[in-house]
Amino acid sequence: MKFDILTLFPGMFSGPFSESIIKRAAEDGLIDIRLHDIRDYATDRHKTADDAPYGGGAGMVMKVEPLAACIEAVRVERCNIRVILTTPRGRRFDQSLAAELAKEEALLIICGRYEGVDERVRELFVDDEVSIGDFVMTGGELAAMVIVDAVSRLIPGVLGSADSSASDSFSDGLLEYPHYTRPAEFRGSGVPEVLLSGNHREIAQWRRRQALQRTLATRPDLLAAARLSEKEREYLEELAKGRRS
Repeated sequence: MKFDILTLFPGMFSGPFSESIIKRAAEDGLIDIRLHDIRDYATDRHKTADDAPYGGGAGMVMKVEPLAACIEAVRVERCNIRVILTTPRGRRFDQSLAAELAKEEALLIICGRYEGVDERVRELFVDDEVSIGDFVMTGGELAAMVIVDAVSRLIPGVLGSADSSASDSFSDGLLEYPHYTRPAEFRGSGVPEVLLSGNHREIAQWRRRQALQRTLATRPDLLAAARLSEKEREYLEELAKGRRS
């Protein structure tokens, strides 16, 4: 999987991309991340990448010329690349979108800044606009890191076990069940007996019910789209009635 990230602040990525799973995946050749400084493609001596908006108004707008030159330079080397712009008006990034993007050969991510990018960048080059949430950040660099991390986890071989991503929160529409490890007892709090039983069927059932309980308690909005059996829906109805009584 190939990632090309266009940014005005490439130094922001050195920490997150040089640690943990992302670092190992890059060293193993499973992902290839390249950072491109947009200012390198500006043609004036001041390397200007932004300017005041036509029509007036506060803030600055990222210029079309350096962005276009940078995108076209990447496209020369990367075939079948999907161009993504990080922007508050984009599609909400979630696990299903991460899975969709993981099927691509290559992603080019433009990190928005200031008041945004010149609209002609969207019109001429962008395939998809993505937002990681309804809140304001200084720029799209953190959003790009989130996208790369979430997508990379879904690439075969990046995680130690294929089951790891399959059991993550949101992978099946529910929040993840609680986890425990040694010691079995800590300050009077013990591990649920079912997890010590060795009965894998009962453990699976317990984990599923815990996931249902957690989702109902904190993210009930997810249940509408979750893949649930008839028995699980009945179980949720019983839980909901118990909360109301």
